[in-house]
Amino acid sequence: MSTAGISANKLELLQIANAVAQEKSIDKSIVLGAIEEAIQKAARLRYGSELDIRAKLDPVTGEMDLTRVVTVVEEVENESTEIDLGSAKLDNPDAEIGYEFVTQLPPIEFGRVQSQMAKQVIVQKVREAERERQYEEYKDRVGEIINGIVKRVEYGHIIVDLGRAEGVIRREEALPRENVKGGDRIRAYILEVRQEPRGSQIFLSRAHPQFMAQLFAQEVPEVYEGVIQIVSVARDPGSRAKIAVYSNDGSIDPVGACVGMRGSRVQAVVNELQGERIDIIPWTDDAAAFIVNALQPAEVTKVVIDEDDNRIEVVVPDEQLSLAIGRRGQNVRLASQLSGWAIDIMTEDQESERRQKEFQERSALFMEALDVDEMIAQLLVSEGFQTLEEVGYVAQDEITAIEGFDEDTAVELQTRAREFLERQAQEQDEKRKAAGVKDDVLEIEGVTLPMAVAFGENDVKTVEDVAGLIPDDLRGYTEVNKAGEKVHEDGILEGFGLSVTAATDMIMKARVKAGWIDEAELEEEEVEVTTETPAEEEYTAASVFES
Repeated sequence: MSTAGISANKLELLQIANAVAQEKSIDKSIVLGAIEEAIQKAARLRYGSELDIRAKLDPVTGEMDLTRVVTVVEEVENESTEIDLGSAKLDNPDAEIGYEFVTQLPPIEFGRVQSQMAKQVIVQKVREAERERQYEEYKDRVGEIINGIVKRVEYGHIIVDLGRAEGVIRREEALPRENVKGGDRIRAYILEVRQEPRGSQIFLSRAHPQFMAQLFAQEVPEVYEGVIQIVSVARDPGSRAKIAVYSNDGSIDPVGACVGMRGSRVQAVVNELQGERIDIIPWTDDAAAFIVNALQPAEVTKVVIDEDDNRIEVVVPDEQLSLAIGRRGQNVRLASQLSGWAIDIMTEDQESERRQKEFQERSALFMEALDVDEMIAQLLVSEGFQTLEEVGYVAQDEITAIEGFDEDTAVELQTRAREFLERQAQEQDEKRKAAGVKDDVLEIEGVTLPMAVAFGENDVKTVEDVAGLIPDDLRGYTEVNKAGEKVHEDGILEGFGLSVTAATDMIMKARVKAGWIDEAELEEEEVEVTTETPAEEEYTAASVFES
C-alpha cells in the first residue's frame, strides 16, 4: 500500500467517524471505538483469534496503532496472551505481575471478508449507541406532549418520526376512528420509554387521560402556571370526557378559564381530540356535591353516601334517568372514574318502592319476633329501629321517647327482643356445630354466629380456612365472560353488607390467629383485592338497579 493510499485511508476513517457521529447524534469517540474494535477483529482473523491484539486510532491524525499484548501472570493459562514472571524477567528484569509486553504489528490489508466483518461491527456498535442515546434522551420526558410526523401505519399502530427517534402509538392508545396517514403532523403523550433487546422503545398515546390534561396546560396559561389544578380526568377516547378542575385563587373561575373566551380554549382541545365532547367540572372535596356536578347535565334530587364501601347512591327524577346513565352507561361511568366512587343510580319511584319494601320487611320482622301488632311494629321502624339488636339493647329512654310507649312497654319489648335473639343464637350455634365449624372461628374479630353458619354452609370450618380467603370470596364479585356478559359470583358473606375494609380486616385477623403473620406485621401486610374497580364497571339500566 502506498503512502498516499494510507494517508487517504486515514482521512477517510476520520471523515466517516465525524459524519456518522453527526448523523446519528452520538459521541464521535463511540464511533472511533467501534472502528477500533472492527480493526481488532479483522487483525485477529489475520494473525490468530487466540492473540490479544489491540487497535488504537488517533482521533487527530487518523494514525492506526496495531499491537499484540502479552501480560505477565503468576500461572499461565493461555500461552498466546500470558507469560510467567520468570520468563518475563529474562526479557525485562523490571517485569512484575501485571506488566504488559507490547509488540507492534504491521497494518493489515482489508480483504472482502475483513471489510464485511468490520462493517457489521461498526454498524452494530453505532446502532447500540444510538439506542442508548435515544433512551437517555427520552426516559425523563415521560408525561410530556411531543410533536412528530406520521411515518407509516401498520395494522392500526402508528409509527411516528420524532426527529432523532421513532415512537409508536399502539392501536389501543390511538383515538378510535381517527384517520391518519403518512406525512401527517401529530401530537401525542409520551406514555412509556423502555429498553428492550431490539432497542429502546418509545410508546406514545393519544387516548390517555393525561394527554388531555397536558393539552389544557398548553392552551390555558393558568393551568401551566399552577393557578388552576386539573384534579382528575376521565375519558372515553374520541367520544366524551370529563375533567375536574380547581382554582388555588378564589378570584379565578377554573371552569371559565378552561373554557376561554367564547369557548376558544376548550375548542382547541376538542379539535385536537377529533371532536371529543368535554365536560369541565368544578372540583370540591364534598363528595356528594362533586358527584352531583359530575353527573351533569342530569339533575340529582338525592345522594346517599356509603363511605365504608366507597359507593354513592344517586336518586334522579324519572325523566332524567336516561340522561344520568348516558348512552351505554357513558355518563355515569365517566363520573365514577372521575370521582373514584362506585355510583348506583335509581329513579325517585324506584327509591320509594325500595324503601317501602324495606319498611314492610322490618315491620314484619318486628311483628313476628316481638309478637306485637302491625301498628307497634311500624312505629318502631318509623322511629329508626332497624334490627332486633337495637330494640333489645338501646337505652330504655329511646323507646319510652316514642309517643304512646311507657316504661312497662319498653321493658316488655326489650325482654321479648333479647329472648328472641337468645333463641336465635342458640339455633344458629347448633347449626354451626352441625356444619363442623370450629369454636375458635368465632374468636376471629368481626365474625358473628350467622357468619359462622354461612362459613359452614360453604365448607369453611377452621381459622386456617378463613385465613386462606380473599375479600372477593367474602363479598362476591362480578366479571365479564368471553361473550361480553356480566357474570356475578356470590360471596360467602355477601348478604352481611361487608365493606372491602371489613372483609380485609377479618381475613387479616384470621391470619394472625392462624400464626401466618405476627400482630406487628398486620399493618404492613397487604391482602390481594380482586374486586372490580368502578372504572371497569359497565352501567346499564339493568345493572345500576340491581339490589
